[in-house]
Amino acid sequence: MVEKNKKIIKKIKIQKINGGKASPAPPIGPILGSSGVNIMEFCKQYNYRTQEKKGEICPVIITIYEDKSFSFLIKKPPVSIQLLNIIKKEKGSKEPNRSKIGKINFDEIKKIAKNKIKDLNCFSMKSAVSMVSGTAKSMGIEIIDT
Repeated sequence: MVEKNKKIIKKIKIQKINGGKASPAPPIGPILGSSGVNIMEFCKQYNYRTQEKKGEICPVIITIYEDKSFSFLIKKPPVSIQLLNIIKKEKGSKEPNRSKIGKINFDEIKKIAKNKIKDLNCFSMKSAVSMVSGTAKSMGIEIIDT
């Protein structure tokens, strides 16, 4: 879907959009409106492509071209959101080194890393697991071996 002959004028990353529920309200409307993109067309396409992921946060990278057309890439939910979903909490610990909010086993860390490796800035599964583990620790989630 990426256009090769069109000149790219802007790339926008939006982190917090619920799958299947994009609307012209903030944050989407103001961001895309200032770039001259058809907001409703983006919302329709995004909602169609994420209809099976309703309720999940699906970050998106939008590429805007010179003629105000666009293409977009939907990413996997952030690691922190996936971790919180597993331990069934709303947010991480305010003092992760002192108060722990939950426990997660190493197999679940591997599963998240495998799911998210394409979006992470790494090339090996070992480094992806390390990144997910670091995120868990910084949120106050204890990692247990099984």
